[in-house]
Amino acid sequence: MERPPNRTAVTSEVDLESLERSLRRPRTLLSFTLSALTGLATFAALFPLFSVLYMLAKQGLAGLSLATLSELPPAAMAPGGGIGNAIVGTFVVVAIASVISVPLGILAAIYIVEFGPETRIAAAVRFAAKVLTGLPSILAGVFAFAVVVATTGEFSAPAGGVALALLMVPTVLLTAEEAIKRVPARMREAAIGMGATPTQVVTQVIVPTGAPAILTGVMLAVARAAGETAPLLFTALFSNYWMSTTHPLFLPKTMSDLMRPTASLAVLIYNFSGSPFDNQIALAWTAALVLVVIVLVFNVIGQSLAGRSSD
Repeated sequence: MERPPNRTAVTSEVDLESLERSLRRPRTLLSFTLSALTGLATFAALFPLFSVLYMLAKQGLAGLSLATLSELPPAAMAPGGGIGNAIVGTFVVVAIASVISVPLGILAAIYIVEFGPETRIAAAVRFAAKVLTGLPSILAGVFAFAVVVATTGEFSAPAGGVALALLMVPTVLLTAEEAIKRVPARMREAAIGMGATPTQVVTQVIVPTGAPAILTGVMLAVARAAGETAPLLFTALFSNYWMSTTHPLFLPKTMSDLMRPTASLAVLIYNFSGSPFDNQIALAWTAALVLVVIVLVFNVIGQSLAGRSSD
């Protein structure tokens, strides 16, 4: 039997000089050029992001303090003041939007995947969700204004929540649909083989297994909603006061507390950034930094959950 060649001997016989010359060949040069262009394109894409973050940190950190985060907005040329009510209002409006959109999106995803995947209703729901992903946010505000504000006669946090829910539903629905589809079929079959009903399969097998990916979609939807401005201009408007006059955190205690104009970080930035007064412009920078941090936290949580779901 012929013995295989010695790998060490073959390696030693490689012409290193010809190998070095091969790096100057057109194919190698093209590969190097394209790699360099890809690196430059990546840097160019990241440069605006880091430029914005640098500018926000430089301008916003100067006015960031505990008082800024816990006080009401200042009047024109008045010293002090803060964005406390806007922070509270942002979380309240986004919470209302989440209460509306998250159950609706997840239940719709469960139906179109598990109970009616081939029906016309499922096809219509998928089509509507994909159309809504490209819906201009200002149209969501106009819809909520016509349905809620015009009906109740008040700009309010629930009206803002309805507008933001319209923007959150498609993200929650489509990500939940993909998460449910990724649950292995053998887990469904094993649960059915053990005598589980369809409802038990969904609630005890499918939803817990797909929960990390579903929560990823929820976090991304929340991050998008927190930064929206146009819908809130038509629905929640703005207020220079707390939602409630009592602690803790001046959160709304009654329905009447909710049914009034509500402050938010996005609208505060919009209002104060065009102000002719330096103190309000400085506060707009600080509010922008706080809003970016909030959105960044939600995105990081979403990415961490996505990484966990893929393991």
